[in-house]
Amino acid sequence: METHPDIVEMRDRHERAERATTTLGVQAIEALAVLTGAYIAISPWVVGFNNLQTLTVNNLIVGIAYALLMSGGFGRAYERTHSMAWAGCALGLWTIISQWVVAGNVDTTKSVVNNALVGAFALVLGIAASVVAAVGARRPRGRRAAPYQAAPYQGEQAAPYEGGQGS
Repeated sequence: METHPDIVEMRDRHERAERATTTLGVQAIEALAVLTGAYIAISPWVVGFNNLQTLTVNNLIVGIAYALLMSGGFGRAYERTHSMAWAGCALGLWTIISQWVVAGNVDTTKSVVNNALVGAFALVLGIAASVVAAVGARRPRGRRAAPYQAAPYQGEQAAPYEGGQGS
């Protein structure tokens, strides 16, 4: 692996992804997104519209999905997983409009105000995560380190990928 022609680029990309996830802003977005997803999931019981079964089930599923999606548990490299943040935007938008789309008469004042506010917050967090991902993928932060120089292979035999005997 040390003699791979793209090793410097691969290491640089990996370091950028690590830096993108360790900034305080990204961690704050991630934490707020997980809390927002958890709140969306439990909001029918907190606000008091759990008697509206279709919206209750909708909020439970969307909240769990949003929390898992935005938690970073599926992938830490934001530059590669920013499409997940856009899916979080879609879930936030769905939370806003769901009370008028799901079956039944579920557009009570409590449900409309709750879902509109928390959906807008989820949408903003999704947009913020997407922007951080897009900017982090294009621009490295901090001082650039000198390119990594691979040490020559120190083994008795030539490495298998260099034309020697291998498995």
